Amino acid sequence: MTTEQFTGRIESGPPVAVTPAAAGADVPSRTPGGAAAGSPAAASRLPSLTGLRAPIALAVFLFHAALPFASIRLFADDSLEHGFYRAVAQVGGLTMPFWFALSGFILVWSYRGNEKTTAWWRRRYVKIVPPYIVGWILARVLVEGVDGSHTTLTQGFLSFFMLQSWVPDVPTNFAVNNVGWSLSTEAFFYLVFPVVYPLVRRIPAQRLKYWIGGVVLAVCAVPLITYAVIPVGSAVVPNEPAHSANYFWFAYIFPPARLLDFVLGMLVARAVLAGRWRNVGMAGSGVLLAVSYVVALNIPMLWGLRVACLVPAVMVIAAGAMADSEGRRSLFQSRFAGWLGDISFAFYCVHFTVLELTRKLLGDRLFSTPATIGLLAGQLTVSVLLAWALFAFVERPVTRRFSRSRRARAHSAARLPEPARM
Repeated sequence: MTTEQFTGRIESGPPVAVTPAAAGADVPSRTPGGAAAGSPAAASRLPSLTGLRAPIALAVFLFHAALPFASIRLFADDSLEHGFYRAVAQVGGLTMPFWFALSGFILVWSYRGNEKTTAWWRRRYVKIVPPYIVGWILARVLVEGVDGSHTTLTQGFLSFFMLQSWVPDVPTNFAVNNVGWSLSTEAFFYLVFPVVYPLVRRIPAQRLKYWIGGVVLAVCAVPLITYAVIPVGSAVVPNEPAHSANYFWFAYIFPPARLLDFVLGMLVARAVLAGRWRNVGMAGSGVLLAVSYVVALNIPMLWGLRVACLVPAVMVIAAGAMADSEGRRSLFQSRFAGWLGDISFAFYCVHFTVLELTRKLLGDRLFSTPATIGLLAGQLTVSVLLAWALFAFVERPVTRRFSRSRRARAHSAARLPEPARM
């Protein structure tokens, strides 16, 4: 693969819809400190974790809007364009550990132990696949056009069936709707979760800290293994041309390598539920996450993408879950933040298409700073409105209608008591 073959699209990470209510799962009776089922703690829907998805999704939007590609760029001022990109260049190192760890955390928190594996898979894939396919179609038709000149038949096939993250080729990873690679990786997590979860559950509570530390060390080893084992090749990362595309794929995209982030989220969820997590609070965790991002900007790329923000990200997730379970207030529990969090998966599926379509409609013209800021605000607004429509008319109704099989729905209906006769 050469840089010239690349169409100028690369991305950060997905706000996969993983809240217990959104997943169609009951919140477990196990809570930090052993709160009884039915108590406020046990009934927590983790609104802080839902609300937290909104600023993380905004960070992803800003990263994509800053990409120095002709298919994205709006700023006429070269120095401002460069500064904008450099400021958000390591957003993927913050958002990807957050999303993947959050997914593992919530799936453990909400897992129904008596549910059949096939029923669990059905609920998860019904949740993510329809919005993904709609996003794929929008990108294919609105950006690439009917001929799909930027995508080969193989790339289109792999991206449609969420297999693109397994191929060590950046154009394939980001084919059609470029954000889809992370959903391809997430689909792998869902596939293996019913196998991994029983293993995680068997770990004695008092030994969880060692397993958490071991997984963190394993993540730290990913860049070392990448540099030692993976051939550097001639292809480069399009927005970071000093770095090998092979290294980037293995460390950042390859599903088994990213499984470590997911498993870390699972382990931390167990530690929180078992009362074995030392909480520093959302404010303290947030400060550490901000500091870690600054660190990520000033260290080699793979270390920034894979290591720098990992521990602070899971600390923020754990702090949010504990605040909700213990009935404490947080900035992210508002109704508006929750709404933004609910639509964040749909936002993720459509926002890159909005960015590229805007550039396509505007032609080659670049814009002044005030005009570009206005255009960015417009792109963000359109992305939010389109995400709301996708959530309201596709994601939510399809999830409600098809999360359970017809036989399961009929069985549940048969178990309902008959209404009292007057």
